[in-house]
Amino acid sequence: MLRTLRPVLICLAIVVPALVVRIAGLHLPSALGLVVFGAGVVAAAFVLAWAAEAAQVDIAGGLAIAVLAVIAVLPEYAVDLYFAYTAGSRPEYVQYAAANMTGSNRLLLGLGWSVVVLVSVIVASRRSGTSVKAVLLESRYRLELGFLMIASLIALIIPGTGQIHLFVGIGLLAFFSYYLIRVSRTGDEGEPDLVGPAARIGALPARLRRPLVVIMFLGAAVAIITCAEPFAESLVSGGRALGMDEFLLVQWLAPLSSEAPEFIVAIMFALRGKASMALGTLISAKVNQWTLLIGSLPIAYLVGGGGVSLQLDQRQVEEFLLTVAQTVLGIAILLTLRFHRWAALVLLGLFAVQFAVPGTEGRYAIAACYAVIALVLMIIHRRQLVPTLTAPFRRLESITGAERPAGPSVRSGSAPDHR
Repeated sequence: MLRTLRPVLICLAIVVPALVVRIAGLHLPSALGLVVFGAGVVAAAFVLAWAAEAAQVDIAGGLAIAVLAVIAVLPEYAVDLYFAYTAGSRPEYVQYAAANMTGSNRLLLGLGWSVVVLVSVIVASRRSGTSVKAVLLESRYRLELGFLMIASLIALIIPGTGQIHLFVGIGLLAFFSYYLIRVSRTGDEGEPDLVGPAARIGALPARLRRPLVVIMFLGAAVAIITCAEPFAESLVSGGRALGMDEFLLVQWLAPLSSEAPEFIVAIMFALRGKASMALGTLISAKVNQWTLLIGSLPIAYLVGGGGVSLQLDQRQVEEFLLTVAQTVLGIAILLTLRFHRWAALVLLGLFAVQFAVPGTEGRYAIAACYAVIALVLMIIHRRQLVPTLTAPFRRLESITGAERPAGPSVRSGSAPDHR
């Protein structure tokens, strides 16, 4: 029991200072507050991730997907929704809401997808003794790819109009609800495949596991909500105090902190040879970002005293355009449900280049690179465009019955496929 609870207790010890400072109303220097509250958010995010995974033991497969998809977004979205809510009374905070959203989106695809694929092919190559060059996704993931494609097309309205309108937000939230309904009907009713602390918690007797998971859920949620505001403010004030661009600090540090548990779980799946499961987890997270996160922003803005739309400046429009272009390339790469090693290297390279060529010209140039490569891939794999676009509206049997592409690859829990 002690071995099972040790990681949770360590995270609790990290969270406690942040809670004490927050509840006592103490004011910390910006840099120290950034460390204390940032560590609290990261530690609570790990606890929430372990609880969400362990809960799959007691929740039916389809229902688990629907419920856990909502729970998993809390750490990542708490800070962004705070920025959107505050922007209702302080318009300068709109830029931070946009920064956090675009940063988390590009981080997930540019770094998360790429690293998982590269780790997966390396592990598979070592195990098989042959060169594995791609990750092969199960055909059921075409459903989620279709949702991502439609959501990203809808999101083009944002850079096109220079605003995130309430009607667009409501439409994306409705689309997310439909996504949960569809995905919940495709859930695997078999035993969940857990790793790390979640596996040890899931193996506990039900009389111990269930109350423990509930306590972890509630404790982590309270900690994240409590730390979200001071962490967000520390990002802004800390950037100013350190002479750094607070837009960039909000754009990259906050998402990296909140998404760390999700990245680590996906990489652990990849290291265990569960390539499709690892990448599929991050694809689901990407759908959540383009629907639930963006859809919630104008609502939080309205509740905070703002109008019916968040007005974006030129830089924010450019950031959204770049984010959409990256997503379109990710979709184009996966049209054949095969993620090649070269594609992972391209995504990772373009993600890294954006830090070397900042500014308007750099953003437009990288967006153009994403768009050109995506267009070429879509022309090559044009036969998969309509099946992917219509997947959210077709019966599951017609999706999973699609023919798999050929070539050397690795699948989740299987030997390399050399068909």
